[in-house]
Amino acid sequence: MTHTERTGRGGYALGITLVAALGGALFGYDTAVISGAVGALNWYFVLPRGLPETAANSLLGLTVSGALLGCVIGGGIAGFMGNRFGRKRSLLVSALLFVVTSVGSAMPELGFAPVGQGGAGVLTQFILYRMIGGVGVGMVSLLSPMYIAEIAPAARRGRLVSLNQLAIIIGMLAILSVNYLIARQGDDAWINRTGWRWMFGSEVVPAVLFALLLLWIPESPRWLVMKGREGEAARVLARLHDETPAGAIVAEIRSSLGAARGALLAFGPRVILVGVLLAFFQQFVGINVVLYYGPEIFRTIGNPTDAAMLQTLLVGVVNFLFTIVAIRSVDRFGRKPLQIAGALVMAASMAALGFVFLAAHLGLGALICMMVFMAAFSCSWGPIAWVLIAEIYPNVIRGKAMSLAVAVMWVANYCVSWTFPMLDKSTLLTSLFHHGFAYWLYALMALLAALFMWKWVPETKGKTLEEMEALWRPRTGAR
Repeated sequence: MTHTERTGRGGYALGITLVAALGGALFGYDTAVISGAVGALNWYFVLPRGLPETAANSLLGLTVSGALLGCVIGGGIAGFMGNRFGRKRSLLVSALLFVVTSVGSAMPELGFAPVGQGGAGVLTQFILYRMIGGVGVGMVSLLSPMYIAEIAPAARRGRLVSLNQLAIIIGMLAILSVNYLIARQGDDAWINRTGWRWMFGSEVVPAVLFALLLLWIPESPRWLVMKGREGEAARVLARLHDETPAGAIVAEIRSSLGAARGALLAFGPRVILVGVLLAFFQQFVGINVVLYYGPEIFRTIGNPTDAAMLQTLLVGVVNFLFTIVAIRSVDRFGRKPLQIAGALVMAASMAALGFVFLAAHLGLGALICMMVFMAAFSCSWGPIAWVLIAEIYPNVIRGKAMSLAVAVMWVANYCVSWTFPMLDKSTLLTSLFHHGFAYWLYALMALLAALFMWKWVPETKGKTLEEMEALWRPRTGAR
């Protein structure tokens, strides 16, 4: 493999990476928008029903996490769509879904009742619109890192794929800022009636921008080779690398695609299980409890709404800064050391947060624990789990295997997000542990994640996508 292929041309690869990563920004925007609206959605959709405690908490969890059901679907079909229609056109479909969810979530009454008068009766429509957005999120969660991994030179792939995670964080920061500014426009009663609609509706602007910019980027050269369009692939590769090695790169891609038949288990079950467990642990360490329920957690401490959103925004800034640390470190120190260290720090911070709640010494202690947890996640399992999932699979099974891993990730996300209100608001658990119980469960998962990385996951730093095959063949005997 030539040095040029491993390093490539910087400007063009970076430009199309940034466009693809805008899908990651919408991922972050759409999933984090709910954090500013949890209290309003509870007031508008759940409380009017007069349900018992467990049923009300379960319905609130479903309302908050309803989009994640769509994410499971989107993650499950994205591999098929990416393989059948191409990475670029599938990303365009996701952009259109983001437009639909933005308008529909802001005005779920459309077609059923005057806007503002639907009340609890349009909860089903609201959840369906959120699920449509979830399909878009599930699709970009697979297709954006896959596309970036397939166009990135090997020596820079970790950094470029990590830019997708940075974009996710930027999207989260953007909507946390928007939510905070919207919350400042009125009191809690105004937010409950109207403010939450502006939060969801604001997504239409980046969604339209994403759709327009996608028209500029090329198709993935590896997908073009899969479809026999080697001339087009060579032209894209010539712009990503020097003109000379383009033909050789095409030949190597063609060879890797012919190395196996493409069945999901063509390289044995271990590589599939590694990707699935990466996705599982990334969610069960509790990250989306912090992202989705941050303002509610800070309200539990006793903060008013605008202060709770400001503290959530501060945690988001930590997320952004330490994701930059990961981008600068992932191709230097490798994937495994950062993942193991991050999991251990997350375990310690989540355990400490549980004890802070148990001791009822809240305020600054809880904020510090959440910031330390977020810092550890952001420079390890946040971006690097996506890097690994995008790069560990051989070319011939990448689409199918990534679809499975991403679908599992969204199922795990849904389980954590749905169950947190039941764990946190349970009268029994609260009386015994003062809201601390859930965080100890996440600490245990982080410890198991560190053990999994140490024992099961190989280091992939600096290897081309075609060389990934060799990581699994000796273990599986694939022919």
